Amino acid sequence: MKILYGTGNQGKLEAMRRALKGLDLEISGLKEYSGAIPKVAEDGLTPLDNARLKAIAYYKAFHVPVFSCDSGLYFEGLPEDCQPGVHVRRINGKELNDAEMIEYYSSLAKCFGKLKARYKNAVCFVLDEEHIYESMADNLSGESFYLVDTPHSRRAEGFPLDSLSVHIESGLYYYDRKETNPDELAMDTGFYEFFQKIEL
Repeated sequence: MKILYGTGNQGKLEAMRRALKGLDLEISGLKEYSGAIPKVAEDGLTPLDNARLKAIAYYKAFHVPVFSCDSGLYFEGLPEDCQPGVHVRRINGKELNDAEMIEYYSSLAKCFGKLKARYKNAVCFVLDEEHIYESMADNLSGESFYLVDTPHSRRAEGFPLDSLSVHIESGLYYYDRKETNPDELAMDTGFYEFFQKIEL
């Protein structure tokens, strides 16, 4: 089945293709579609709210099976006004690019010390108007990690905070760990199981 992943982020598209490899799905991204791409106001209170808003908007625009994901970033022990939640890229009303995100979050870690953080992820899949599937299950989300004030030299487009992310147990940047990231594989399994349960 051909399905649309409602993202223009090529890094996220490739990561999802990897996660769902083995399922009979052909996944395309928004950049592969012609026509106007709707601008979705991601003003939900949770990652699932935003995933649903995007998936429904893209389904109405393109009339194909489509899924969207959203994440929220949550810091342990930080004041509420410093919690990014679903606004990881939007700070004080401004949409940050990758470099600006690294600058903002590294300065936050300088202010508060290394931050214990966790992403909570959600997915919404619109097969058609009568069949909508969604989840914010724990197996879609990552493990806790530290966000630090000194960026790693490596960058991955679309994933700027990976440059600030440190594995809690080893104290190493994720980019410096030699073993396969078990957290990444666990999230892959969560998305795989979500789609596997749907009768496509």
